Amino acid sequence: MASTAGIDGGRGLRPRYGIRPRLLFANSVIVLTGMATTIAVAATVGPPMFRRLMRPGVPRIPGDPYEHAYRDATAWSVGIALCVSALAALTLSWYLSRRVHRSTTELAHAARAVANGRYDIRVSPPRLGKEFEAIADAFNTMAERLGAVENTRRRLLADLAHEIRTPVSVLEAYMEALEDDVQSLDHETIGMLREQTRRLVRFTVEVNALTTAEQGGASIAARWVSPETLISTAVAAFANRYRAKAVGLVSHVPNDLPKIWADPERLGQVLGNLLDNALRHSAPDGHVDIAAAATRDVLTITVSDTGDGVAAEHLPYLFERFYRVDAARDRVHGGAGIGLAIAKALVEAHQGQIAAHSDGPGTGTVFTITLPVQPSSRL
Repeated sequence: MASTAGIDGGRGLRPRYGIRPRLLFANSVIVLTGMATTIAVAATVGPPMFRRLMRPGVPRIPGDPYEHAYRDATAWSVGIALCVSALAALTLSWYLSRRVHRSTTELAHAARAVANGRYDIRVSPPRLGKEFEAIADAFNTMAERLGAVENTRRRLLADLAHEIRTPVSVLEAYMEALEDDVQSLDHETIGMLREQTRRLVRFTVEVNALTTAEQGGASIAARWVSPETLISTAVAAFANRYRAKAVGLVSHVPNDLPKIWADPERLGQVLGNLLDNALRHSAPDGHVDIAAAATRDVLTITVSDTGDGVAAEHLPYLFERFYRVDAARDRVHGGAGIGLAIAKALVEAHQGQIAAHSDGPGTGTVFTITLPVQPSSRL
């Protein structure tokens, strides 16, 4: 005979009955057991106790009318009480099992909907206690996060396709023009081809850096670092680019800041991404300030610009991968929407935090980095 262990795709046989009939059956067994126990105790203990208390010293007389009357009164009173109790218990059990069945059925339908890709579904509060409320809240949170992950995945794939398609299309067009002798291989053409290949290389490097940082694979070679040296190095690296676009870049760093236990290369990459982002979103004659201050335990670095600014509804998503406030505008600026995500991952790898603030479009943006001064056991 074939084994039933493999039925239903290896998951075993489905149970024949649901939770509602199971709860009703279990409560019915409890009620019936209680009734039987009460009747047995009343029949066994009641008459001897009646004779001992009410008619002491009188031997038992078969067919005693007083004992018979006692038995009848006990049977009626106990029977009525048990029937009322059983009816109340079974009614309450039916109501509770109905509530539990309805909530679990709704949760099962919602889980199947999520499995089919409907991440917008939510379950209503069951109102059956904090445990059921916690399950409903956890499910709704899971569905919401899965929906966000799915939206990010779709946006990521679309952005990946766009970022790769644009330089590849340009390369393809130039290749066809060269083959058809429409375009000559002069210095301008070579420069354009190199620019597109550099764009592809830069994009792959950024994606790899983001993946490494988010997976915790970015090696943090921490040592005592001077914030003044760290910031001055980043400013010097971007000075020519800022000067070429006529955007001012000024640093405000006190000389007495305490050293921090960090990786200067990784933090330099963070500052570089912030300065690059500020430059791309600042118009000529704009201004970017980078400042630092420290308390006893925390170093705070701010990078503020007078550029495009960000609307309030976009601020919570600035550090997501490939997120763009204005996709068309950002692609013109040359950004792939990865730099801020890399900065966030590297700052968190240092047990720090990064945040953004803006009063709205056209008001500029302020990025704030907070880092612990003392070395962390996880660095």
